[in-house]
Amino acid sequence: MKSFFGWLRRAAVYGFAGLGMAAVWAQSLPLAQPPSQGAPALPPGETATSLSAPPVSATAQRLYGVTRGQLVQVRTLLKGQASQASVGSGFVVTAEGHLITNYHVVSQVALEPGRYRLVYSTDDGREGPLQLLAFDAIHDLALVRAGDAGLQGRTPLAFRPSGRSLAKGERIYSLGNPLDVGFAVVEGNYNGLVERSFYPNIFFAGALNAGMSGGPALDEQGRVIGVNVATRRDGQLVSFLVPGRYAEELLAQGRDAKAIEGPLYDRLSEQLLAHQQRLTERFLKQPWRESTHARYAIPVPQETFMRCWGNSTPADTRGLEFERSECEMDTQIFISDWLQTGGLSVRHEAYDGSRLGSLRFAAQYSASFRNESFGGRATRHRTVPQCEERFVDRDGLALRAVLCMSAYRKLTGLYDLSVLVATLDQSTAGVQGRFDARGVDFKNAMRLAAHYLQGYGWTRSR
Repeated sequence: MKSFFGWLRRAAVYGFAGLGMAAVWAQSLPLAQPPSQGAPALPPGETATSLSAPPVSATAQRLYGVTRGQLVQVRTLLKGQASQASVGSGFVVTAEGHLITNYHVVSQVALEPGRYRLVYSTDDGREGPLQLLAFDAIHDLALVRAGDAGLQGRTPLAFRPSGRSLAKGERIYSLGNPLDVGFAVVEGNYNGLVERSFYPNIFFAGALNAGMSGGPALDEQGRVIGVNVATRRDGQLVSFLVPGRYAEELLAQGRDAKAIEGPLYDRLSEQLLAHQQRLTERFLKQPWRESTHARYAIPVPQETFMRCWGNSTPADTRGLEFERSECEMDTQIFISDWLQTGGLSVRHEAYDGSRLGSLRFAAQYSASFRNESFGGRATRHRTVPQCEERFVDRDGLALRAVLCMSAYRKLTGLYDLSVLVATLDQSTAGVQGRFDARGVDFKNAMRLAAHYLQGYGWTRSR
């Protein structure tokens, strides 16, 4: 691996001279699901009737009635048998049998076509094979086509024109096959776009469930406004849709494509490389926020597409005191069940050990720095991290810095980057910080690391 610190020195003309926290912002859950394990037991004293949902509106009934022929369940099966590995939903978008669904619904077939195959099933009991034509992993979409004539001639669902925006509170209707128990319609509200999302996503106030991934969300005229994609695991009626315009674009690009037969790692790499370039450029254009620390300038990002949380030790703490901040992107690119990538995170802790004395503080401060993990073992998808440690001078502020990078084995040209920093100028106080970038190329990893180190320094008032 090229030396980062050597690169940093060469770039001097441009002016470059134990944080472990559980994430407060719970991740969204994709809505594809593994095979059903049977119906869950009902709570004591409850019956199926008492737990049933309230009656749907006349509009929901009408929409389901006129669109049920365009809905499909998308199933991933093991090639050697009929056992299903996952299930999702999809919907007809051409009279030739093209369907839109989510990339994560078909990801097993995309990455391991020798082991898995796709099939569809309809509300009227028709079944048949599916072929993968194109995908957009960044927006979690896929275009598939029936491998037989079973879906030909069906009236496709139309997309709502992009210029016809919805107002907050308007009713929308999501369709799919939740929990593999049957086709259903879920009524909810449009609540605009998700704040701080790097790519536009629709906030749907409705109860999406696993198995509904890839199903359509419709306006009251039956036009597609979005595609079911995820729900919050720690909330109620907080779900997300991919805007319909991205599905329209994918259909236009892939409608005449040939069926994909081999693994898609090269195409995934291309899409991820384009994503990390957009992400890096936008991030580097943002200045760090003005520091509130009395002594140090600390790199805390703007909350444009990150969400920041903080906490501190209780007021009556007698030992080591600290204030902690963690900022993380909500956006993560789903590659497979074992890999999500494409995001940034920034964390720091400001320590005050004046009640401990210099020796006890040094021991705890060093232990916190050593406690950081960089994934020390090789895995099937990443190499062993390669790390360098150096002492860096930031305008007279001494920093201890460790940079680690690991390469993706099958996603050529992409790396995970971690930078760990500790200030060294005080005997009973200091700041430690960490920056992580997942799925970036080497050049942008160096740019991001330099940008992060440049965020440290003295406060203006010092």
